[in-house]
Amino acid sequence: MKYTNLGNSGLQVSKLCLGCMSFGATNWIHDWVLDETESRKIIKSALDYGINFFDTANIYSMGVSEEILGRAIKDYANRSDVVVATKVYQQMRDTPHGGGLSRKSIMQEVEASLKRLDMDYIDLLIIHRWDYKTPIEETMEALHDLKKSGKVHYIGASSMHAHQFQEAQYVAKMNGWTPFISMQNHYNLIYREGEKDLIPVCDQHKVSLTPYSPLAAGRLARAWDADTKRAQTDKTARKKYDETQEQDIKIVKRVQELAERKGVKMAQISLAWLFHKENVASPVLGVTKMYQLDDAVAALDITLTQEEINYLEELYQPHRIQGPR
Repeated sequence: MKYTNLGNSGLQVSKLCLGCMSFGATNWIHDWVLDETESRKIIKSALDYGINFFDTANIYSMGVSEEILGRAIKDYANRSDVVVATKVYQQMRDTPHGGGLSRKSIMQEVEASLKRLDMDYIDLLIIHRWDYKTPIEETMEALHDLKKSGKVHYIGASSMHAHQFQEAQYVAKMNGWTPFISMQNHYNLIYREGEKDLIPVCDQHKVSLTPYSPLAAGRLARAWDADTKRAQTDKTARKKYDETQEQDIKIVKRVQELAERKGVKMAQISLAWLFHKENVASPVLGVTKMYQLDDAVAALDITLTQEEINYLEELYQPHRIQGPR
């Protein structure tokens, strides 16, 4: 396994992050989620590969994902050897402070996550979205206080507009508070809108990218018309990608062509493209089958020439913003 520092920090993470939205309650909103028995097999295999970076969220299966991850790490690893990221913001209860980024919400949700994870601290706490109802000063101060308390060691952000991220970092700097070291943004070969503004801002602040949906919910790992359970049932992914499929299919075909030429899998070409981006520290990969993890790890050793990278990128056309609200 290869490792890298996350942002402008000393936190070392594996170049591949295991996303844990796939682990939890099979009756959650996504019916392709794995139960605990199957989830533990993948977590154990990831640890055996040397993956030390695990990404979950309080909202994933309404906390069950955190519980499964916490138990697996306790059984299979030393807590000090792994980097656990979780998130706060999404609505956990239908009450005024059941979600969002107010000080009250953040503090109580972190306590709940720590209890579910059965851990004393969270390595990386990520704000899941931008909260338009709470002043960013209140959010950043609460995150800073959590870091000073030792319950959170680093903070990160996800899915926001560039001007919002710039404002958050500015507020932290002006008040001597803790800045973000990572950005979990929507980024893959068929969705590159962040290259216009958010990614340059992250580069300016020496913030690493940990992209989610690196394979576009499987669209960059198989022929576009392949019939899979997730393709049939994942309404969130269909909302993200179906309206641009006419232009995206052309890129997917190039991924397929290059994979056949190099004798590797489409998913490996798509991940290798991300691995070649200097600002990408660790793509967050959701896994529901063991071979997907095997393929992803093998992709770390695939080299793309600049000509091949250009070939994959040149057909991209602008998309409607997906992710930030």
